[in-house]
Amino acid sequence: MAASASPLSSFASLSISTSRKYLPTHTSFSFSNIKTNKLITPISSQKFPNSKPQKTKPVKATPADAETIFMENDINPDEDFTFEPPPRPEGYIEPPSFDDLPPESEDEVAAAYEELYGPAYSGMSVLGNDVYVMDSKMKKATGFGTKTKKEKIRDGFEERVVQVRRVTKVVKGGKQLHFRAVVVVGDKQGQVGVGVGKAKEVVSAVQKSAVNARRNIITVPLTKYSTFPHRADGDYGAAKVMLRPASPGTGVIAGGAVRIVLEMAGVENALGKQIRSKNALNNARATVVAVQKMRQFKEVAQDRGIPMEELWK
Repeated sequence: MAASASPLSSFASLSISTSRKYLPTHTSFSFSNIKTNKLITPISSQKFPNSKPQKTKPVKATPADAETIFMENDINPDEDFTFEPPPRPEGYIEPPSFDDLPPESEDEVAAAYEELYGPAYSGMSVLGNDVYVMDSKMKKATGFGTKTKKEKIRDGFEERVVQVRRVTKVVKGGKQLHFRAVVVVGDKQGQVGVGVGKAKEVVSAVQKSAVNARRNIITVPLTKYSTFPHRADGDYGAAKVMLRPASPGTGVIAGGAVRIVLEMAGVENALGKQIRSKNALNNARATVVAVQKMRQFKEVAQDRGIPMEELWK
């Protein structure tokens, strides 16, 4: 205990030299080089504060340290350098200044704007462009107390709603209510498509099914009497549809979804019959399958390599 209570100054005369095994030979430590203060309390009872690392100041570069290097050694930066522009080509006419031009009218400004960015939001076209073209941009008209509405796409196709049904999905928390719509689109000139869409609202379901129908457009082969070239049958799921050509003046004798598909395709004289299932969506798609099996007389004659007159011999 007496040795531990002795002050630190009593160890000032001692020196420690390390062996070659752990440190180099020139390394030595000595307590005589350390400045010690007289301590009243012993070392065992003395509390030393935690030492904090000293912060090093960042070295700042001075302008004298920067060195400017030129690509060409022949140019002296201290001398005055004059820019010489390249000579103008022969026949060059300097354009007039902007201030010297005549002022533009409002129609000219609107035409220039429409040429760069398209028709304005007002819907008025100065250059005579069709504002109501089929594209991905649909105008949205919102009003107080009403929901967001989308304008109809004007691309020459008409829409007919075949069926709207309420469907439910059983989930963990209960049932989710949705509406499924079946829509047929056509231009009444030989092109028709069947689409289906499902949404939480009827309007959204009809819009989705119309977009889906436009992606599935097919061409219906028609004769000059607006009827089929020959008979055909189509199956889709449990539905089966029979289609037969008819003489002029007969009209479309069919029912349900088959009649809507034929009318939207532009068929005026035909016979149709739903044989099996009464499902509207399956019957509409079965009608499309039957129409896709039909071929024109000239296509068959071309495949056989014979004139079209020999088909009836």
